[in-house]
Amino acid sequence: MDTLADYLVFAKAHQALFVNPPQGGITILLNEDEIREAEKQETQRLEAQGLPAEWARVGIAYRDQYILLLRDAVRFPDGSLGTCIRSVDEHEHAPGVVVFPLHQGQVLLIRHFRHGTRAWHLEVPQGFGIPSLSSEETIRLELQQEISATVSRLIPLGQVYLDTRSGASSVELFFAEIASYGDVELQEGIVELLPTPLSEVERMIREQEIDNIFLLVTYARAKLHGLL
Repeated sequence: MDTLADYLVFAKAHQALFVNPPQGGITILLNEDEIREAEKQETQRLEAQGLPAEWARVGIAYRDQYILLLRDAVRFPDGSLGTCIRSVDEHEHAPGVVVFPLHQGQVLLIRHFRHGTRAWHLEVPQGFGIPSLSSEETIRLELQQEISATVSRLIPLGQVYLDTRSGASSVELFFAEIASYGDVELQEGIVELLPTPLSEVERMIREQEIDNIFLLVTYARAKLHGLL
């Protein structure tokens, strides 16, 4: 856990991460006296539950090459003080991308092993944003790399956040009509491409055989846009 001084230096260098919207909500506190009072009130709540007081300490809670967790002092809408933890990205990145790919009435699903769940999942192609490319260019590249696909029509479906509670990154959603596709790229746990009739995908969603949130959201957006 970094010191409060380190946290305040970080806040000064990354002011966009500490903006308080004019309409209120949960307000981040950067005044040291208010921070100490917020820590005090949070400590009381934690100790009442038999939890460690150190969990109230404001600062950079954790940091490595992948994750940066901040614990902020905050004022809640009812006026009480406390702390909240969130995941942030100190570097500017392009949004991630996800696409619902349809080829002649079949959805091009991929079977992907995910280390986080230690399980196989049915998914649609997705990837990290590339700062030098637009989201449209990135998803075309992702389709070409993952399933050797060429796109005849690409339609944006808007943006979603991975987790609004923690402040995690946003993702741009797309629907794609695929002109052609080839073999799957055997990398990062992807083992096979499964062209699946849309009706079968809908059955799998209904019966909870599909549990990937990006597939579910892109399907819902495409359906509501009249694309399916």
